[in-house]
Formats: sequence, C-alpha cells, structure tokens
Amino acid sequence: MPIIGSILKKGIKLRETLEQDYTSPYDLQKKELSKLLISARNTQFGRAYDFHAVLEQFRSFGQHDFFEKFKELVPVSDYDKMDEGWWHKMREGESDVSWPGKTKFFALSSGTSGAASKYIPVTKDMIRQIRKTGTRHIYTLSKYDFPDQFFQSGMLMLGGSTALNFSGNYYYGDLSGITTGQLPLWVQGFSRPTPKIKKHKDWEIKLEEIVESAPKWNIGMIVGVPAWMTILLERIIERYGVKDIHEIWPNLGSFVHGGVAFEPYKKSFDKLLGRPIHYIETYLASEGFIAFQDAPEKRGMRLMLNGGIFHEFVPFNEENFDEDGQIVDNPETLMIDQVEEGKDYALLISTCSGAWRYLIGDTVRFVDKHSSEIIITGRTKHFLSLCGEHLSVDNMNRAVEMASEEFNIGIKEFTVAGVPDGKLFSHHWFIGTDDPVDTEALKVRIDNCLNELNDDYAVERKHALKNIEMDVLPTEVFYDWLRSQGKEGGQTKFPRVLKKEKLESWLSFVGNKV
Repeated sequence: MPIIGSILKKGIKLRETLEQDYTSPYDLQKKELSKLLISARNTQFGRAYDFHAVLEQFRSFGQHDFFEKFKELVPVSDYDKMDEGWWHKMREGESDVSWPGKTKFFALSSGTSGAASKYIPVTKDMIRQIRKTGTRHIYTLSKYDFPDQFFQSGMLMLGGSTALNFSGNYYYGDLSGITTGQLPLWVQGFSRPTPKIKKHKDWEIKLEEIVESAPKWNIGMIVGVPAWMTILLERIIERYGVKDIHEIWPNLGSFVHGGVAFEPYKKSFDKLLGRPIHYIETYLASEGFIAFQDAPEKRGMRLMLNGGIFHEFVPFNEENFDEDGQIVDNPETLMIDQVEEGKDYALLISTCSGAWRYLIGDTVRFVDKHSSEIIITGRTKHFLSLCGEHLSVDNMNRAVEMASEEFNIGIKEFTVAGVPDGKLFSHHWFIGTDDPVDTEALKVRIDNCLNELNDDYAVERKHALKNIEMDVLPTEVFYDWLRSQGKEGGQTKFPRVLKKEKLESWLSFVGNKV
C-alpha cells in the first residue's frame, strides 16, 4: 500500500476543493487589471500612459468605463514596440520601467514567427504567479482516475537548461530554466531529471543522459513539447530493446504537453505506450501561464483570470488584421464577458512582467464561455488566406489527425506554404512521417478533410485555389532544419505555416536534402 501516494492524493483533493473559484470571469478580470494598474502606476510606462486616469474610471458606474479608458490611453503593442520603447531599458539595468523594480530574468522565446529570439521579461511577481498557477494545475490531478502508485511516482520535465546566461545586468535562457524550482518543495522532490542533467546546454548530451538514467527512475508523469518527448521515448525504447515505454516506467499515467497542438502527434505517441494514458494540455508561454486543462475528457483549457494577466480578445478578421497577420492600428478589442463561443480571437495580454496590451501572437476560441475554456486555434501569422480560404492551424491539425487515423500512420511534423500558381494560388504541404504512405492518396485525403472542415476552403478550391502539392519527407529532415536555424531544444516548435524568409530557407534546405 503506497502510503505516501495516498496522503498526497487526499491532500491534493482537499486543496483543490478549497481553491475552487466562484467569482464571475468579468469580476476576476476587472480586479486583475486594477491590481496591475495600481502596481505599475508610478513606473515610466504608467506615467507615460496615465494609469491614474484609468484607475479613476474604476469608480464609475458604467460596466466597461475603465476598460474603454484603458483602451483609449494605452496603445496596442507587439514585441518590437515594447522592446524598442521599454524593455531594452530593463536589460540595461533601469528600474521601474514598465513594472516596479529591476528585472533580473529574461526568457528567450522560441521565435517561430519572427527571425530572431525575443527577450521576454520575467519578473519576481510573474515567477510567483507561474508557481501559483502550476500548483493549481497539480491540484486538478485529483479529478483523474489515477492509482495511488501514480502519486508516489516521479515527474520528468523535459525543458531547457537551468544554467542561465548572464549579460552583466540580467540572466537569460529558456523559461523552463528560469522557473525550475518554483513549484512546491514536495513536487520538486519528485522531479526528474537530476539538477546536474538539467543544467546541460547541449541538447544531445541532455537527451543521452536522460536515456542512460531512465531505468533508475520511477516516472508517473512526463512534461514537455510533443516532438522532443516523442524523440526521447523512442530513444529509450530503442536503447533497452523493449516494446513500449511502460516496460521502463510501469506507473506512467499522464503526459502534460503544451506549446503546440497535440493532435498530429497522437498517433505516433500512442504507439510508444503499453496502455492508454491521460493527455493533459497546458498553455504556458514565455509571457505567462495562460491556461490549463483542469479535468479529463475536456477539449478546452481553463483560462487563468486571476493569475497576474489581464486578457483582451481581438476578433481575428480582416477588419483587425491584414493578409500577413499584422494587427491594424486601434483594433476592436473585447473583455472576457463580451466574447462569443465558436469565434477566433487574437490574444492581447497585460501582465505583472510589464507587458501592456501585448499581442502574444496566438489565436484562441472559446468552447465554453461560462467556464472560460479555450482552445488554441493557431498563430496570427500562421494561417493561409491567399484568396479567401481562411485556413487556420486548427483546421490543418484536424485534417492531419483525420488522415493519419485513416492511413494508420504517424505524422510527427508538417508545414504548409502558400505559393502563386500562374494567376491563381496553390498550397504546398510538407509531411513528416517515417511510415510508408501513398503521397497522392494522402494529399487527396487531407484536401478532402479540409473541404469538410472549412466552408471557405471548399469554395476557393473550386475557384482561386488551383492545386495542392505535397512532399513526404523523413521526420528527421524537419528537426535537421530546426538545428540549422539554431532552434533545437525542449521549447522549440516547427512552424505550421512558412512564409517569406523562413520559406526560402526551408525550400533551399529541402532541395539540398533531396
């Protein structure tokens, strides 16, 4: 009888019950924005955009008067605007720039949309909020039907190096490296790999040492990006000549994943298991812990409304974004109580790390407004609408998942490019699989799935979207290209849509491989 597991499970149930949230989403967000504004009112940013005037409107009787004033005085920003105007001062050691005090840590984003890595400030207040949200997520495990042995097992977190770089004024590295050790001590005691392995900056060495140590660990939960976790499990299975990962880790019960939609990876991942496990999705970005799946069998994730972040929602349409996914000046933005289910919104966030009305680059859709549950549908710049087909990453993921199930193959990676085709247009798909498949049949099936999923796509396939092209490549080609871009590692994702310079680089790389 696993006594420790039983105690932990009962303790988690108690805390999870005590922390249930009975406040309306609107009230939570109104309070969160007021807290952020009060904290930052005397910073350089707060004085420049008159946070005091916004705070005065919180005493108004109008439900959204404070929000309208906030939108009137504070401009929408992206990384370039925040960095050029404010964040570069933080890195130079200035205090009270867009958040009180000095900022000691900066997270390097994976940079799937832009060409260069971005330095996202991570304040002490944000680290505290990430710990709080991470702990709340752990409490929700009591809703899953895990045996006591699961709660006595360890947790393997496949993240970036904890050995941060130092610039002279600040430390920088992967967010996972910055936040390691921020979860409760009783969680850290069950965390793997060892601190020595976590420090490795060489990704190959880190993977190799985890493979070597794998049989010594009792792992119940694995955490990481699907692509790199798949590679790790494949290497462990190959090294020890076993049929599946459960022969090494019999208590493995869940995979907590994030950063990219899991659907395209699921078929391949299932083949690595001896029995079904729970897949649990999280939305932890460099800018903050935004949402997590809080119960089994849910498609959506619960948006964190009291975790140091104020959310705004920009309808993802042609009025607010141009054809390249660039946001217009003064876009329409909505509060949590103004959104509708089933529509796509780009996410703006204001945070306790000093981001203000910041376009994070993701698009989300509410699947349950009452519970504030969302799904990630793509990126503002990772969509295709050359001629009105309005093809989202969510559409692509669903089509790839449907096709992989029908053909019984694992599609571990894919990307799509929109290309001119005479006076019309075409989509060029690149599919990463190591299983044999009829390329023409796969192309037709994915095209048919997209016709079923997206009415606009179906219309344009009869008119301006002339052809669909497809190349099937070994999965390793995708990871080799990431390495060539300096993007190898636990937080790196392959972009689902390639445009401009990245497309040219990819086409050149693939051409040299063929």
